[in-house]
Amino acid sequence: MTREVSEESEQHGKKAYTDPPPVPLLHMGELKLWSFYRALIAEFIATLLFLYVTVATIIGHKEQNSPCGGVGLLGIAWAFGGMIFILVYCTAGISGGHINPAVTFGLFIARKASLLRAISYMVAQCLGAICGAGLVKALMHHPYNRWGGGANEVAHGYTKGTALGAEIVGTFVLVYTVFSATDPKRTARDSYVPVLVPLPIGFAVFTVHLATIPITGTGINPARSFGAAVIYNNHKAWDDHWIFWVGPFVGALAAAAYHQYILRAAAIKALGSFRSNPTN
Repeated sequence: MTREVSEESEQHGKKAYTDPPPVPLLHMGELKLWSFYRALIAEFIATLLFLYVTVATIIGHKEQNSPCGGVGLLGIAWAFGGMIFILVYCTAGISGGHINPAVTFGLFIARKASLLRAISYMVAQCLGAICGAGLVKALMHHPYNRWGGGANEVAHGYTKGTALGAEIVGTFVLVYTVFSATDPKRTARDSYVPVLVPLPIGFAVFTVHLATIPITGTGINPARSFGAAVIYNNHKAWDDHWIFWVGPFVGALAAAAYHQYILRAAAIKALGSFRSNPTN
């Protein structure tokens, strides 16, 4: 979600743009930059806050005795989507606002992040998630243990295949939205879009949660699932935990390939054809 556009002078009434070159695979020079470590800190803190607010919302909802008490599933979805909106807005200019190993993986596949940065981000995100879930347990110890620690698991009545499919499709929606919202061509054409980038990403998280909370509790973020599982540390939290890694990574891979190598490749080809024969 980094700002990937270098805007140039207007040509023929439209803003020109240039795609940034692919990031080097390893890019070890990043280790010498303070901005790299600052980005890791931002990813750690953002994921910590994300887990704290969202898991606390889940536990608080389940703790309500009244059938109409608590925020309900709609409120939980809003908590996840709203926190992503807030945190992407706050960290986009520092780390790119990934807050999700699947998003980081998708950007790595598209050569928008180096392998070093991708792995470092994922480690920081997982550590932040563990600390965020741990903070919830420290402050809400008994409700946390009583109501499952907000850990993801396959709901009763659904198969592993269904759960895996839900995670793949849900993550595809999220990562596809990330690529679309940060597309440099769109950013150059519509100068107001960067201000709104966190909004569609937050709404993507919100709507996916509405669809998949009844199936898996909605993972679509391996760090979120991993952090909750580590702190809750119950066999139920680890049952089928692989789904919450494989599903998001497959969904992110599919979204990156679809947007970068099908949609944008076709658009660039069409643009080149138009420039070579503008009378058509």
